Amino acid sequence: LPMAPGLLDCLPDVPGWVVGDLGLASDAFRERIWAMGARPAIPPRRTDAPVACPDWVYANRHLVENLWARLKEWRAVATRYEKTARSFLGVLCLAATADWIKVTKL
Repeated sequence: LPMAPGLLDCLPDVPGWVVGDLGLASDAFRERIWAMGARPAIPPRRTDAPVACPDWVYANRHLVENLWARLKEWRAVATRYEKTARSFLGVLCLAATADWIKVTKL
């Protein structure tokens, strides 16, 4: 949670939704998301008051987590062999392309 506001500042554009898990459940963080013009989809903790968190947005979060799990099957992605961010991005793009081809069965 301490690093999350900095990550929001690095986004090139305002997202429609910011989806997070219980680790990001904070009223201050939700307010920051609203202030930037996006909608938070972060469920509340058991001890917190209920907040509006659409189930359909939060339920699709597993698709992103499954993608990262498949990308980490690539050893170079999982261990971050590449020393520069540019090289690592290239490996990520290559792994994502191979995954897309595998999933769409072209």
